[in-house]
Amino acid sequence: MSNHIVVLTGAGISAESGIPTFRDSGGLWEDHDIESVATPEGWARNPERVLKFYNARRRQLKTVTPNAAHQALVELESRYRVDVITQNVDDLHERAGSTNVMHLHGELTKVRSERFPDLVYSCHEDINMGDQCEKGHQLRPHVVWFGEDVPMLEPAAQLTEVADIILVIGSSMQVYPAAGLVSFAREDASVFYVDQFPTLNYELQKLRNLTIVNDRATVGVPQVVSQLLS
Repeated sequence: MSNHIVVLTGAGISAESGIPTFRDSGGLWEDHDIESVATPEGWARNPERVLKFYNARRRQLKTVTPNAAHQALVELESRYRVDVITQNVDDLHERAGSTNVMHLHGELTKVRSERFPDLVYSCHEDINMGDQCEKGHQLRPHVVWFGEDVPMLEPAAQLTEVADIILVIGSSMQVYPAAGLVSFAREDASVFYVDQFPTLNYELQKLRNLTIVNDRATVGVPQVVSQLLS
């Protein structure tokens, strides 16, 4: 019996809750140079600007709620072991009720020491210059920036390679290394790709058991979940 599902989610699932997608037209990133707010170099040049950017995202996160796609994934836990691996830094999966969530690119609701990355703290308010870790160093967003390692990539790959079923939701499948995770899928694993504008990257094209659901997450995910629970 298929009993282990790994869910890979991207910006598309959060977009329907009102979180602008990365570099989308009209999106939150549009008025910002990515180099200035999402790289170690940008942080080194102007940490105050970076903190303001993420403070705005953290405040905006409080105004949105999980949607039907997030909620449908929780239903799967009644029958399957479900591991959610998300590229998103929001906490909508957790707020919906998913119990096993791995964040590849960090979490907006956490901060860490700029000098000691293992010193991580919960944070739901603004961070300002002068806010320090217990060892006296400035706090920074607990987010993986361009040019930084993705420490959760190996654990994510290990989960993916033992899954019976893989759901890919709301991802362009263009942002690596996350987009390459499906290459770890077992040959006999069933893979569902739910996206309004699906992109078949090299890894997806090689899959034998791929089902594409060409719809937005709030429509396609409940359909797939209903199918899996029946």
